[in-house]
Amino acid sequence: MANEITIKEERLSAEEYIDFLKRTDLGSQYPKERFEERIRKLVKNVSISLVARNENNLIVGVLFGLTDFCYWLYITDLGVDRAYERQGIATKLMKTAHELAGGEKDIAVYLIANEDAVPFYQKLGMKRADDVMKYNHIEWTEWTVR
Repeated sequence: MANEITIKEERLSAEEYIDFLKRTDLGSQYPKERFEERIRKLVKNVSISLVARNENNLIVGVLFGLTDFCYWLYITDLGVDRAYERQGIATKLMKTAHELAGGEKDIAVYLIANEDAVPFYQKLGMKRADDVMKYNHIEWTEWTVR
């Protein structure tokens, strides 16, 4: 398990989150268009903002979620610093978010998973869904945050 990793609710600045994205694989999930402006809105407006930090206060994991605190939780972002992967941080972030939203007896969890992350989510007991609708007409230039 992770040494001296603490998880707490915390609002990040856009700059802190962008710096974190450079150390994860999450940075490729965002369109290049108006990137910094959108990240500022993201960090300000998510319902749940969980941050995992190491003993040196370095951000090593982040989970952002949108919830109604009654029925559902949508995970928008879940990432772990590449140097801290496979230490249980993402699992702890998911469990903490689920509890904050209202617990597994009341809250259904949804997300869009990167194909490489599907086995992780399946280990948590999640299943693929085929009944999700989408409407997406935004400009989307793929890139990676560096």
